[in-house]
Amino acid sequence: MTKLTFAALGTALLAALPAFAQTAKPTVERGAYLASIMDCTGCHTPGTFLGKPDMARLLGGSEVGFQIPGLGIFYPPNLTPDAETGLGKWSTADIVKAVRTGVRPDGRQLAPAMPFMSYAKLTDTDANALAAYLKSLKPVKNAAPALVGPSEKAKAPYLTVVMPQ
Repeated sequence: MTKLTFAALGTALLAALPAFAQTAKPTVERGAYLASIMDCTGCHTPGTFLGKPDMARLLGGSEVGFQIPGLGIFYPPNLTPDAETGLGKWSTADIVKAVRTGVRPDGRQLAPAMPFMSYAKLTDTDANALAAYLKSLKPVKNAAPALVGPSEKAKAPYLTVVMPQ
């Protein structure tokens, strides 16, 4: 290669760096948009089921669960990157898999109310943007109550559905 070719290649690479550095911001912004239209806050933000969402703990997990007859009571978990109570130890691939398939890294199936069958249609770009957004959130230390089996007694409040007869 000639000096002119190296100079042209170097100039092209330097010109591309600012665009490369800006790629993460639109990805996180796209993920925030997706989380909004997917209504993640509707279940995963404390206080939402009580009519007073605590936006200071956005997506930090709910203290109120919902009962699915015959399956138990499910408490929407913390989606922030807190390492102890949230998704902090989950990889991007773990988050994408859970959103698309309803299966956590530990193999447990998510509650049927989680519309993963619809989210399975997310493009790779959108699924990764959603994961990037969740990883960008302020970590919130908030352990949602554990799920409760159908024959167990709940220790935290929950909503119930009465099935039509």
